[in-house]
Formats: sequence, C-alpha cells, structure tokens
Amino acid sequence: MSTSNGNNSNNKGIIVFLVVALVGSWAYFLYSNNQHQDTVTLMETKIQFVDSSRGAIQEAYDLVAAKADSLTLNNSQLQGALADRGNEIQQLKSNISAIIKNKKASDADLSLARQMILELNGKVEGLFAEIEKLKGENKQLTVANEQLNTEKSQLTNDKQNLEQNLSATKKELDEKVDVASTLHASNIGIAALNVKNNGAAKATTSAKRADLIRISFTLDPNRIAASGNKDIYVCVTGPDGKAISEGASFNTREEGNRSYTSKVSVNYEQGKASQVSFDWKQAAAFEMGNYKIEIYNNGFKIGEGVTSLKKGGLF
Repeated sequence: MSTSNGNNSNNKGIIVFLVVALVGSWAYFLYSNNQHQDTVTLMETKIQFVDSSRGAIQEAYDLVAAKADSLTLNNSQLQGALADRGNEIQQLKSNISAIIKNKKASDADLSLARQMILELNGKVEGLFAEIEKLKGENKQLTVANEQLNTEKSQLTNDKQNLEQNLSATKKELDEKVDVASTLHASNIGIAALNVKNNGAAKATTSAKRADLIRISFTLDPNRIAASGNKDIYVCVTGPDGKAISEGASFNTREEGNRSYTSKVSVNYEQGKASQVSFDWKQAAAFEMGNYKIEIYNNGFKIGEGVTSLKKGGLF
C-alpha cells in the first residue's frame, strides 16, 4: 500500500509540471504574437502617415507649381531681375519635385520639401506682386506716352503752322525788300546830238541833223539795294508810237513782257548815287516827232522823259 501511494504521488507531480509547462508555452506564444502584432500595427501606421504626408506635400506642390507655371507662361518675356526670379522659381520646383518623386525620401526630406514649398509660394507671390506693379507702372507710362504723343502732334502742327506763317511772312518781307531795293532814276537828260567829223558833238532839235540821242540820269541812293551790277533797261518809243527794238525783251511787274531798246549794266554801290550816261543811235535816220524814253530796273519803271525832233533848226 505504501509503494502504490508513492508512485501515485510522483505521477501527479509530473502531470502538474507538464500542465504548468504547457500553460507557460501558450502564455509565451500569446505574448510573442501580441508583440509582433503591435510592431506590424506601428509600421502600418507609420507607412500611412508617410503616404499621407507625401500626398499632402504633393497636393500643396501641385497648387503652387500651377500658380508658378501660369505666372511664367503669361509673362514669358521676363527680363533682367524678373527673369532671374523666374529661374529661381523653376529651380526650386525642380528640387521639390525630385524629393516628392523619391520613394525612399525620409521624414527629414519631406519636411525640407514642405519648407521649400512655402519658399516657392513666397517667391511666386513676390514675383506676381512685382509684375502687377510693373504692369501698373507700364499702364501709367502708356498713358503718359499717349499724352506726350498728343502733345508732340500738337507741337508738330504748331511748328508747321509757325513755319508756314514764317514762310509767308518771310515771302512777304522778301517781296517788300525786293520792291524797296528797286532803284530810282532822277535828273533824266535826253539830248539829240549832231556829231562832226572831228568827233565834236552839239545838241540839236533837228531830226535831219541828229546822229544819236544821249541819255543820262542819276540812280538815287538806296540803302536797301545791295552793291553790285544792276541791269537797267531803256525802252525808246518812236514818233509812230512803236517800240524801237531789235527783238530783245524783259519782264515787267505791271506791264508783262516788253521789248527794250538798250540794256545798260551799272556797278551800283549801296546807299550812294550813281551817274549813268550812254549814247543810242539807230541805223535809219531819225524822224520828226517825239521820242519817249522809259527806264526800268527790277521790273519796275523808275523814270521816263521825252525829247522832240523837228524838221529843221539850228545845230
């Protein structure tokens, strides 16, 4: 009886030990499994957080990038400092895009990308404000330029009108000066002369004895007429009322084209009187009657006189 009771006690101890060991194994298995599940859950949460951050960064980047692209597209001809800012924006976009596309980007990389997006947005807003400012200034300059063009057009018209007025005034003044520069003949002498074989000449009133007519006059002082050669035209009209001429003519201011008998060139000195004397004779014999002498300068008649030849008389 004693031996049997001892064996039963030992068997019970082994069974208890085995039960305890089994329970301990299951407890350890359950603990290990729970630890693994916690790790998996933590990794899944971390992955979801990273994806969510990347998605938010991507969304923020897309908005700012679209704003930047629209700004640079609508202002494709940026120059100088604005062009440099545009280049900086494009470079910053490229750096942010590289981080976002990197599947192995760390939290630090993504944090840097977020900061760079803020910087990009600031640069875009700054460039937009500068462009708007320049557009406003350009609009003001355009208005000012239009006003200047209007004023320039008005000044051009005023200048043209002034030039026309000055031209008309100058023309009128030139005409007055031209008229005022016309010389005047005074002390007109007309004498028929009979010339002897020895060259001596005596005045005569006889048409039969007249060999030539001596015409003399004084060109009065004129302070307007410039010094130099002056053309003097002498027109002689015979007793028959016809001009005596060899066919040469000149233009007068009031009578139109007219034939002249003689043309005399006088070296005139401004402001001084000049004495003029020349002899005129014709191939045919002089006829009885009146010989009218008219003197012209600058197209105007400046003097005239008449001499009469008779049928007979003293030398």
